[in-house]
Amino acid sequence: MRNVLALLALLPLCGWAQQDTLFTVDAQLFTRGEIRNGGMPSDADEPTADDQSAFILDRERLSVGYRRNSLEAKATIQHVGTWGHEGSSNTTIYEAWGKLSSRNGFFAQIGRMGLKYDDERIMGIDDWTMAARSHDALRLGYESKPGGKYGRHQLHVILAYNQNMRVITQPGSYYANGSCPYKTMHTVWYHYDVPKVPLGFSLLMMNIGMQGGTPGGEGDNAEKTEWQLVSGGYVKYAPRHFSLEASYYRQDGRDEYKAKLRAWMAAVKAEWTPDKHWSVTGGYDYLSGDDYVAVVTQGGLGMPRHEVNKGFNPIYGSHHKFYGAMEFFYLSTYVNGFTPGLQNAYIGGTYRPLKNLSLKATYHYLATGTHLEGLNRTLGHELELEAAYALHKDVRLSAGFSYMTGTETMERLKRASNDGSLRWGWLSVIFVPRLFSAKW
Repeated sequence: MRNVLALLALLPLCGWAQQDTLFTVDAQLFTRGEIRNGGMPSDADEPTADDQSAFILDRERLSVGYRRNSLEAKATIQHVGTWGHEGSSNTTIYEAWGKLSSRNGFFAQIGRMGLKYDDERIMGIDDWTMAARSHDALRLGYESKPGGKYGRHQLHVILAYNQNMRVITQPGSYYANGSCPYKTMHTVWYHYDVPKVPLGFSLLMMNIGMQGGTPGGEGDNAEKTEWQLVSGGYVKYAPRHFSLEASYYRQDGRDEYKAKLRAWMAAVKAEWTPDKHWSVTGGYDYLSGDDYVAVVTQGGLGMPRHEVNKGFNPIYGSHHKFYGAMEFFYLSTYVNGFTPGLQNAYIGGTYRPLKNLSLKATYHYLATGTHLEGLNRTLGHELELEAAYALHKDVRLSAGFSYMTGTETMERLKRASNDGSLRWGWLSVIFVPRLFSAKW
């Protein structure tokens, strides 16, 4: 902490950036209706796979922003709910931060903020979910100006420490059931854009402390912070009509249950855009899984053997962007708590017949990353259709439909519908008006 304060004290010596004063008030109204059919749990006391569910979700935000010279601040209040929901409403502060910047590129930001880096695979705001994701953190960094002779450098350091209110008046520092899954987090992100070449790459290292043990526990159950390290990189090459992205990340250390972590993932994506009307995309993701996965029939007992956790967890990424829009993976657990990993091979295309209209179709082949005894690796095939239309500069409409044919492997691992047919449709509208703006 002493070193952090010393760095903050040096910021004024770098010279403040001079800007006009800007005050803004923005609103966001996001409403999405969904119809789901299939994939429900098949326990007797739960809805059957043939039952449909239909609901409407909504999110409202009101943001106030301020910027003058070196100082910038923003606060966003957010309400998330379901139409007709009984009980208290879910109203929170989504953002509340202050930022100091120097003309030489150094900055310091503190408060609650959304964090997204690169393609948002490891750290993103996950804006598809109504609540989205933000972090209480201190972010320090340096960003050189784009287009420089020697390229552009960006370096961010993020520090976070979370605690529950009740610990203030009790001994110990046990953290559980808080608003954030981790207890402490240290992240370093570096990005470099090569001059005169459409090439950029990033390096990311996250040291995440998860709460282990039990409150007041002793011996093997003693309170302890279990550390896991996520490290890797991302690269993107994007000439005029073509782009190629690739990433690789590892997870090491221990999870909150003290199991060793030895996991990894790799991904590659290519896109060809011959003109402004259409584009073609294809790619492949591989996420490692446990060596042994106990897969039993419903009502049976598994044989847990989990000394080393080899199932990669994409932790705080924007999951809806990857692995299929129906999000069967990495948002819910598998049977018996094991992770068989994932292979996701996909191809798709986007057609833009009008300036404000885009039509998109994507096919996914989904399979486990590791071998399963007595089962095929194939999980299923998913087809996604999506349309988006900009009705107004502040109003956007979008709709989508996904269809998945699952296999016996999917049914056994996820307790999914046994008819092999899963369907999901949605329709959304989002308003993003600027209610007030003043500059002087």
